[in-house]
Amino acid sequence: MSYIPAALRRLVVERANNRCEYCQLPDNVGFYPHELDHAIAQKHQGKTEADNLVLACWRCNRHKGSDLGSFDPETGAFSFLFNPRTQQWSEHFRSEQGEIKGLTPAGRTTERLLQFNLPERVKERQFLDSLNQNKN
Repeated sequence: MSYIPAALRRLVVERANNRCEYCQLPDNVGFYPHELDHAIAQKHQGKTEADNLVLACWRCNRHKGSDLGSFDPETGAFSFLFNPRTQQWSEHFRSEQGEIKGLTPAGRTTERLLQFNLPERVKERQFLDSLNQNKN
């Protein structure tokens, strides 16, 4: 991983509103602090600049690795992963009852590859949703 200046780190974190840009988990509830991820990995010529950096929770970052895409579980066709720098989350995913559902090939592929809906991840989101409902 290349050196990322503090000002660039702050920009990425603030732009992401302190949430994983893949699964939307707030940074303050994660077991490990969120990390900066290259949307396009350096080994694929991705640059260490604002337009290619994403805030990711440790789970999403580990599952994604340097992957750029995989196979859409619905069609079997190759699809690029969701890229928070070039795509809108709400166009590719919806969240309901703690599950994140992919709506497009990129969304479905990302949902599967980043393992959004492992039981412990769904329970975590359901718990966070219940806390937010109790605040209102």
